[in-house]
Amino acid sequence: MAAGGSLSRSERKAAARAEILQQEEQRDRRRQVSRIWRKPPAERSPEECQVLSESEDIVRELERRRKRRERLRRRQEEVCDEPEELKRKATELAAAVRNAKHLVIYTGAGISTAASIPDYRGPNGIWTLLQKGRSIRATDLSEAEPTLTHMSIACLHKHNLVQHVVSQNCDGLHLRSGLPRAAISELHGNMYIEVCTSCTPNREYVRVFDVTERTALHRHHTGRMCHKCGAQLRDTIVHFGEKGTLRQPLNWEAATEAASKADVILCLGSSLKVLKKYPRLWCMSKPPTRRPKLYIVNLQWTPKDDLAALKLHGRCDDVMRLLMAELGLEIPRYDRARDPIFALAEPLRPGEEGTHSRKPVAPPPGAEPPPGAEPPREEPPPPARPGGWLGRGCAKGARRRKSN
Repeated sequence: MAAGGSLSRSERKAAARAEILQQEEQRDRRRQVSRIWRKPPAERSPEECQVLSESEDIVRELERRRKRRERLRRRQEEVCDEPEELKRKATELAAAVRNAKHLVIYTGAGISTAASIPDYRGPNGIWTLLQKGRSIRATDLSEAEPTLTHMSIACLHKHNLVQHVVSQNCDGLHLRSGLPRAAISELHGNMYIEVCTSCTPNREYVRVFDVTERTALHRHHTGRMCHKCGAQLRDTIVHFGEKGTLRQPLNWEAATEAASKADVILCLGSSLKVLKKYPRLWCMSKPPTRRPKLYIVNLQWTPKDDLAALKLHGRCDDVMRLLMAELGLEIPRYDRARDPIFALAEPLRPGEEGTHSRKPVAPPPGAEPPPGAEPPREEPPPPARPGGWLGRGCAKGARRRKSN
């Protein structure tokens, strides 16, 4: 040892070499124990049993990992209630809907799978497939239409049985189902809406095509200009890692107010893994006895299951069909010719046709303009802006998002 008690260079190297050898021995030991542990007990030799008895810490860790994997696997499984059980639960849910003073519905990707829009965590969900290393097929969202669940929710709101809808979805199908804008909080944006944040208040442009073609995480300009002030328009999507700041269509103010008044919350097709992170939606500041009663419709486990008054394991369309029958309400059929998006949409200006390549939502051939459609606003062309917008398109990023 060198003077002063410090190790010499050769001693430090020897200590480092000994530590590496010890780590390698530990790894070899863990591999050996793991190989033996995976064998059926009847097939283990006395020598192997001795190895396990001498490695209790490693065996306990292997057991903990096995239980964790099994728990995660069970949570990913889709469970369906038997038809009679699902009908019984739908009857109970109908009673809760009838008796609710202020019912709020939270919706997730599961309500749109019937429209051929993939969810995130189902067996064929986006994140499930990505974790398995499989590719994601492209989806033509222009062909997607509001599902039976979307139309049922709009009907329930029309009959004053639902006061507000809070959605994680960006597909715009709630808007297209006829649900009023004031009754929706689209927390993660709407793929059909772009806004000018330079105008006060922000100026919205509803389009009949997906406006997110050129946008991505932290890059939201769509390549079009405001017809009023000439500033660049941006999409309304809130990606994972971003904080939603737009007032509309996120409508956080209305979502928070609705949650504070709710005595019943119905969650449809959401894993709740994102929504659970928004305490304001769950009245967590209230005593547990004063929080809203929670009803969950999902095929998979959610982190709110233990708090639910009732969990219905079924597809959203199946449950809503039973619920509407119990309530004696007829589910309206979606009519593309009367889709509200055509009355709300702002047409592109001359010269803007090349700013997107997405297939637009189109009315049926020969359909007349829907009642209530307004002509486009006549405004002077925007002033010239230096640099223009060409070349500012962004690479398309991941579409998953979280807000606040």
